[in-house]
Amino acid sequence: MTERVVGIGAGAKELATEDMILNIGPQHPSTHGVLRLRLTLDGERIAAAEPIIGYMHRGAEKLFEVRDYRQIIMLANRHDWLSGFANELGVVLAAERLLGMEPPVRAVWARTLLAELNRMLNHLMFLGSYPLELGAITPVFYAFNERERIQAVMEEISGGRMHYMFNRVGGLKEDLPLGWLDRVAQAVAETRRRVPDIEGLILNNEIFLARTKGVGVLTREQILQYGVSGPIARASGVDLDLRRDDPYLAYGELPVEVVTREAGDCHSRFEVLFAQLKVSLDLAEACVERLRELPPGPINQRLPKVLKVPEGHTYAWTENPLGINGYYLVSKGDKTPWRLKLRSASFGNVQVLRELLPGNLVADMIAILGSMFFVVGDIDK
Repeated sequence: MTERVVGIGAGAKELATEDMILNIGPQHPSTHGVLRLRLTLDGERIAAAEPIIGYMHRGAEKLFEVRDYRQIIMLANRHDWLSGFANELGVVLAAERLLGMEPPVRAVWARTLLAELNRMLNHLMFLGSYPLELGAITPVFYAFNERERIQAVMEEISGGRMHYMFNRVGGLKEDLPLGWLDRVAQAVAETRRRVPDIEGLILNNEIFLARTKGVGVLTREQILQYGVSGPIARASGVDLDLRRDDPYLAYGELPVEVVTREAGDCHSRFEVLFAQLKVSLDLAEACVERLRELPPGPINQRLPKVLKVPEGHTYAWTENPLGINGYYLVSKGDKTPWRLKLRSASFGNVQVLRELLPGNLVADMIAILGSMFFVVGDIDK
């Protein structure tokens, strides 16, 4: 029998409390993603947090081993469904490296342009949905208006709204449609004109500031220990961007501005995302100009009917919209990979929640979770 003495009345210094276990999720499968958090609460404060993942696991890495290199692209663009084109890049870059294949210059610049357009789509989704999670309804309509404008040019060139399936080993599926670059330039210019409207609605709103300033602080040390990357890492002062530091595609010829903040809180993460949207607009404009200057030419390499990648192994990594994606490809010389290991950005980023959430109030949990900018399919693969 346990005896517990508690104070009574005005003289009571504190009442004895017991920790409570609270499950956040798993949500219904028809939502956009299923994540479970097992929280230990001390009153209204989180004492411990355990992210439990795997509810959407499709076994993509195992499926890679029984699909040829065209079919893998279709599988690989689905884990982060906001970044379909960017997901495809790592697979084709790894295969091209083992093949010793150089895609045509036109394909390299077109890939870079499409990657930046895809980055804008990803960022605009979070820039609109994050305020919505905090109770601000209006910004999402502005953000989605801009998404639709960019989505239209992506859909025109690939035929897909989310899963573009436009990359091929050796280049792109087909050449750019007549007049498409003009429509891209127009969409980018119009989006640039309207971005300040979204910024004015959210960034310095006093309620938004109160909910995000100083909340959910991630230190530089935590970022480095857990391998967190992308906008979340840069918001804590980690000055790393593969587009500048280990260039792929045409990024080595572009002035990639890396945006960082030092505070590491929810507001800094949102600020970095906003600033990166503007950087992507600049890079897309530069790519359009370069593509206009290039003479007509092939957009891909001619491939055999059955593509076999030589025996060997390689690691390709890309700066995806949400962070670093890594692709470790091992080939035995067959038409399918022997192994293709996928290191997705969200999987690395969400691990830090077990250190980030404890000490915060339950009321601040949504603000913190939303500022981590993860896609659940990117965690579970």
